[in-house]
Amino acid sequence: MKFGKEFASQMIPEWQEAYMNYNFLKTLLKEIHLFKQRTNKPNNLRRNQTLFRAFSGLTHFGRHSPKTPSDVENQAILVNNVNRNGVEGSETTFLMAGDEGGEYELVYFRRLDDEFNKVIAFYKSKVEEVMKEAGVLNKQMEALIAFRVKVEHPNGWVNSLEETKTLASDVATARAELLAATPSSARCSTQHLSLPCSAAHSLSIVRRTNPSSTLLPKSLLPCFSNIPDLRAEQVMSMSFQYSSDPGLSPSRVPVDVIEEESSSNSEPSDESSDDDNNDGKEMKPIKINQEIEESRKNETRFKKPAPLAILQNVKFNSVQATPRSTIKGFLNFPNQTDLKFTKDNLKKVENQLMKAFVEFYHKLRLLKSYSFLNIMAFSKIMKKYDKITSRSASKSYMKMVDFSYLGSSDEVSKLMERVEVTFIKHFSNSNRSKGMNILRPKRKSEQHRVTFSMGFLVGCTIALILALILIVRARKILDKEGRVLYMETMFPLYSLFGFIVLHMLIYAGNIYFWRRYQVNYSFIFGFKQGTELRYREVLLLGFCLSVLALASILANLDMEMNPVTHDYKAITELLPLGLVVLVVVIMLCPLNIIYQSSRYFLLVCLFHSILAPLYKVTLPDFWLADQLTSQVQALRSLEFYICYYGWGDYKHRQNSCGESDVFNTFSFIIAGVPYWWRLLQCLRRLYDEKDAMHGYNGVKFFLTIVAVCARTAYTLQRGTSWWFIALITSIAATILSMYWDIVLDWGLLQHKSKNRWLRDKLLIPHKSVYFVAIALNLLLRLAWMQTVLNITVFSLNGQTMTVLVASLEIIRRGVWNFFRLENEHLNNVGKFRAFKTVPLPFNYDVDEDKDE
Repeated sequence: MKFGKEFASQMIPEWQEAYMNYNFLKTLLKEIHLFKQRTNKPNNLRRNQTLFRAFSGLTHFGRHSPKTPSDVENQAILVNNVNRNGVEGSETTFLMAGDEGGEYELVYFRRLDDEFNKVIAFYKSKVEEVMKEAGVLNKQMEALIAFRVKVEHPNGWVNSLEETKTLASDVATARAELLAATPSSARCSTQHLSLPCSAAHSLSIVRRTNPSSTLLPKSLLPCFSNIPDLRAEQVMSMSFQYSSDPGLSPSRVPVDVIEEESSSNSEPSDESSDDDNNDGKEMKPIKINQEIEESRKNETRFKKPAPLAILQNVKFNSVQATPRSTIKGFLNFPNQTDLKFTKDNLKKVENQLMKAFVEFYHKLRLLKSYSFLNIMAFSKIMKKYDKITSRSASKSYMKMVDFSYLGSSDEVSKLMERVEVTFIKHFSNSNRSKGMNILRPKRKSEQHRVTFSMGFLVGCTIALILALILIVRARKILDKEGRVLYMETMFPLYSLFGFIVLHMLIYAGNIYFWRRYQVNYSFIFGFKQGTELRYREVLLLGFCLSVLALASILANLDMEMNPVTHDYKAITELLPLGLVVLVVVIMLCPLNIIYQSSRYFLLVCLFHSILAPLYKVTLPDFWLADQLTSQVQALRSLEFYICYYGWGDYKHRQNSCGESDVFNTFSFIIAGVPYWWRLLQCLRRLYDEKDAMHGYNGVKFFLTIVAVCARTAYTLQRGTSWWFIALITSIAATILSMYWDIVLDWGLLQHKSKNRWLRDKLLIPHKSVYFVAIALNLLLRLAWMQTVLNITVFSLNGQTMTVLVASLEIIRRGVWNFFRLENEHLNNVGKFRAFKTVPLPFNYDVDEDKDE
């Protein structure tokens, strides 16, 4: 693969405009190359100049001769780092502008400097952003550690003052006992000690009174000065000072250096053996560093506050993420933001901070990749320049690049190391492999078994469809008396699976084209990295469901036609119900099988859509609700399942649901339920974001609810007044919906754009595709009018016509999906928005700057 294609494939989609424009610089080099070809004499043969150079030898390698004055004179460019208005950049001076074609090369270097300055400015701004975010995460971690201390130690730390008094009392008691039991010859000199001073006895006293303590009273320090093997550092670590005021707590002595004049080795030196009169048992006095007082002042000046004191200025972030908090916020009841030190709250805080660290680390990785790719692109383009112009300018230019902020800055690398250490220590129980697997999830690799299984199921689906057609034709099922009853009962039952499979195939096609045109759909939907489904996996699930549904239909027909099983109609009719139960069980299965994360994500979005106004609306939530508006007929099929099997009609294969007022009432309700969910989502977004466009969008869905209910009423009652109401409301809803789809959702029909009547940025290079999509959306929107205008095609059955219109609506939704997400992606690109905003658990409600 050429570098240009590899460079484009590895770009962060939302940052494409911030990368070095490699293709544009290549076009400038092509112009230079074409000019040189035109100016060269036709008789001159193009030879590789390296064939005529002096032989460098076989034994002289890795050594370069020093630059000669002629090399300096022949230097093509002079590169300088400049700083204009606080912005770092480069300025290249082309020294060969007087040569033939030099004006082309001069333009090239000007554009090259522009690209480099653009990359430097963008990279520096993003590094500043992550450094600010790192400061915020620092404060969050300080609050987390203090919160963890309060949860795991609710009674506080051990009282050091009481422990010190107990230790002093025990030492005094032991001192009195040792004074009475120790002979006078073994006592220390009174000028040095006020306590019996045998090293072994003293150490045993401390260990017996407080085995966990490594500190000693100051009065015991001279005792340990007579121990030859005790190092000065050990004496320093055991020392602490009592306050003269009994009401004050003890404070530790900050000793920096303790020096000894005599050696502490087991074998004394000659000089010490001559001077010591007590056979090495007595050491010279210990000299304390004179900088103790200054160190004590510096420690008190720069000492951090106690960790638990941070919690006095910290509260929980108030986010209306649950129905309870939403209702409280709507009723102006204050949400509880005070800290409650419970294990459940600690777990929630840790999970939130874990997500924040994972997203932050992902941002750092993308920044590092951005720097690496751009440096490589500058290197490649300069090598191409050297090859075309036969100059050696890449070395000096890349030297400038390496010493620039882009090549020499190490803030991102150091920050990545600190994030790794912090995450592994605090969120993965010091398990590095576990922590790095969370921070760097592995990309899903293409599995051949998925491709094979998908192809196998496609073949099975085609074979079953052919078998179904042959059975119907061979047994002349369409000519029998029960065909009308069969279409009214079994056809609505099995059409549910047809709607689902068709929607899955359309979604797989959307994923394929999103990936082809580099639409970052996984980021837009918020899929966890490494868990998003690819189009082959979606096709696998869709064809698996189609095989099960077709096999069930064939089994149903075979049992119906077989004289042996003809009398078991009740069992025959249970096949579609069993398939529905199987699909529901798989969806709710808690085991980590059949794409558990994707199933859970779908169920959460569905739950949020059902309770629309009580949860904050995200893009996956209203996206799913939009898909359900195109599956109204599938929801009616579910209603028919409840009626057909709940009322026992399946035992006699009869359809009495249409005669029930309850069924007809629910037909009205179910027809408008998806649009009602979208209306509530628009109202919630209007309440949260205070954007009037969400209110207008809610009006559109309200008008659609009226139109759907009017068409349903006309279908059931067939009156002139209902026909007129359904016609007017359908026309109004269709016009408003088409305008909203094309202008607002797709961002098209902008008459002042670069691409007339489209938009400035297009992912598909062929503009005609957009006009075809607009026309197709218009035609498929008018398919709604079939119910009102009573349009029939080839004298099809009413149920068949209903399924056909519903399928056209699903296809229209698939076209809408692609261009809607394309517009969302381009909005992210325009704002360089490549990361999710993760809510943080703690809120520092005290402004420290104001306090200062």
